[in-house]
Amino acid sequence: MKTDRINARLPISLAEHVDKMVGPFYETPSEYIRDLIRRDMEKIELYQAKEQLIEGYKDASQGRVFKSSGDFKSDLKVFNNKEKTGW
Repeated sequence: MKTDRINARLPISLAEHVDKMVGPFYETPSEYIRDLIRRDMEKIELYQAKEQLIEGYKDASQGRVFKSSGDFKSDLKVFNNKEKTGW
């Protein structure tokens, strides 16, 4: 896995918080920061999934639906063709 080093200056209040987290919850400040980044990435993925569900609901409410063949690749081709032709 490729890695990169990031250095950051923290205000005292944030540095104190990191110090409080290291020990009882994390072994090092780096581990804590990596966990925060992973959780942020998961939050973004969940937000994007929610937005996609909302778009799917909008499509369904406007009649933009089709019967699934049960094969994802085939359904994706049908979907893309319908989008190109404007349903």
